[in-house]
Formats: sequence, C-alpha cells, structure tokens
Amino acid sequence: MQINEELVTQITHAILAQMGQDAEPSSKPVPSMAGHSRINDEKTSYAGYPKAKQGTDPKEVVIGVGAAFQREIKKTICGIPLDDVLKNIKAGIEEEGMVARVVKVLDTSDVCFMALEAAKLSGSGFGIGIQSKGTTVIHQKDLYPLSNLELFPQAPLMTLETYRKIGQNAAKYVKGEQVVPIPCENDPMCRPKFQVKAALMHIAETEQLDPELGIIEWEEE
Repeated sequence: MQINEELVTQITHAILAQMGQDAEPSSKPVPSMAGHSRINDEKTSYAGYPKAKQGTDPKEVVIGVGAAFQREIKKTICGIPLDDVLKNIKAGIEEEGMVARVVKVLDTSDVCFMALEAAKLSGSGFGIGIQSKGTTVIHQKDLYPLSNLELFPQAPLMTLETYRKIGQNAAKYVKGEQVVPIPCENDPMCRPKFQVKAALMHIAETEQLDPELGIIEWEEE
C-alpha cells in the first residue's frame, strides 16, 4: 500500500470521527500532519475557573486530568467514556476510605509530569495523572518525574476495572499499606495498531494547553 497525502487525510478524518469530531471535508481546514493547522478549530478558555489550591487533607488523592479531558476528547483511545474512567478511579479511592479531588493540568501534556503535579497538590502527597487517551500514572510528590510508583502505558488495553484498581492502589499508598501491582495485559502489536490515533489525540491534547493558567480545579458536570 502506497502511503500518500490523500491516504493520510482519509485516515485522519476517520480517526477524528471516532474522537467525536466533525470529519466531513467542509469549510473546516484539514488537519495537517506538519502541524500547520489545528485539529480543533477553537481553543477552550478556562479563564473563569479557579486555580487549583494546595490540599491539606492527609486522606486526599488528587487526580490530574489532561487539557482536553471531557471536552475536546470524550473517550479514551479504546472508546471508554472519560466520565466513566473518572467515576471508577474516584470510586476506587473512596472504597479505601480516602478522598478524591480532580484538577485539570493545563501546563503539560506529559502524563508523568501531570501525575507529579497532582501529587504535589495533594494533601497526602500522592496523585494520579490521566491523559485523555487513557494512559495513567500513580505518583508521589518527592519522586523524580519518571520515577513514578506505577505506570499504565498501554491505554488501548485498559478497562474500567483497571481504572478502579488504580484508584484503590493510590489510596493504599496513602494509607501506607502493602500494594500489589495491578496486572495488565500486554500486546506487542498495540503500539503499531494505535500509533496514528495516539499521536493525533496527543496533538489534540497539547493544543489545549494554557501554561499561564497552570492547573485549575476541575469537576465536569
């Protein structure tokens, strides 16, 4: 199969349609693989949202979500609604007797840094970062960005049960209990199968960054 500009355009429209975007070649500009056009025509403004505050509750686990979370991107890379992802992570935290708080990270789209910033804001010092495509990290505030507690990189293989267990494990770290790593599926073909879609979702997330606002309190209605 010859890969040319027309084929890339067709693939891009198909992927954007799965993400809930208007993929019809109307008056909207075609997303450019060279980055000259935006995937989303408009950028969401969070100017009226309160900046995230430093937590003081020692039972608190802060969940830091991506800049496009629940807005430009509604589902993970494998089609799980982000509303359900968040509900299950929060449920896992609460089942262990801890308290969940959600913030939206607007100054980075790197999941490790998102999780670390969430941990630094958390009253317990533990946090969770979730990219809109579903990649998730559990972090602790005094660790280096890439030295996280648990990383779940293969978002296409994640389930709601996995996300619930992530919330439970994060809460167990807060309580100082022994934590058993969450078993995850591994598919060596996962990356090539989802590479284009993952790249486009990451671009869509990065487009929504607003470093001047930094991190805001977030609880989507």
